[in-house]
Amino acid sequence: MIDQLSVKTEAGAFDAIAAGPEDGRPVLLLHGFPQAAVEWEFQVAALGRHGYRAVAPDQRGYSPRVRPEQVAEYGMESLVGDVLAIADALGWSRFDLVGHDWGGAVAWWTAAEHPERLRSLTAVSTPHLGALAEALRTDEEQQRRSAYMAEWRDRGTEKRMLADDAAALRRIFDRRVPASRVDEYMRRLAEPGALTAALNWYRAGGVGNGLGKVSVPTLYVWSTEDVAFGSTAALSTGDWVTGPYRFEMLEDVSHWVPEEAAETLTSLLLEHLSQR
Repeated sequence: MIDQLSVKTEAGAFDAIAAGPEDGRPVLLLHGFPQAAVEWEFQVAALGRHGYRAVAPDQRGYSPRVRPEQVAEYGMESLVGDVLAIADALGWSRFDLVGHDWGGAVAWWTAAEHPERLRSLTAVSTPHLGALAEALRTDEEQQRRSAYMAEWRDRGTEKRMLADDAAALRRIFDRRVPASRVDEYMRRLAEPGALTAALNWYRAGGVGNGLGKVSVPTLYVWSTEDVAFGSTAALSTGDWVTGPYRFEMLEDVSHWVPEEAAETLTSLLLEHLSQR
């Protein structure tokens, strides 16, 4: 059973979905762009059935009551601060952290800078940002894959993305996510200020320069049909993890792993957590 939560922090109240017993081992799941916490619905429900306390928040800009207007308020320091503030509000001194896409980037930063708070890390799609930064410097393929980032920082992006019933945004999913779920994402992003807030994550800063190595036990799941992240950064991510590390490659799966390969990812996640 999925519950709806409101997690109150100094930044504002984050909307969230949750499952599992209140005293279960805590797991926090972070969504990516252009999605919301509900991308983790399958995993949250499964974790709850296995006795974990799983919580997935709508992150900064996606939660209507945490939607600052200034681009600077979407920098990585604020995003990582939200993770810790949410955990503190839930009464979690240590927790397992899971992230996909932008949520994966935030998860890598949290693990590198606050390892004492994490029992484990699971990153989906997004490589360690140091590995990604290195690939952006040396690999032409990754440079091509990431070219969209510069375009999305442009102030005209919102109008282009939302035109014709958000046709451009819908194409991002390449029919790999159920249409009803895409409709829900589009409805949320059509709210006043919502898409601007989501794009401000891109506008606020760089990729991963300066991010250190990660010492917490880490599972990294990458899929071969990911259009955003190529094999160069994916295969070198292990060089940036000093703790126990497991790399799983999913064949013929796109970037949208939590929904397209929900059962496979959930099995990997449960196995990873059971070993920690």
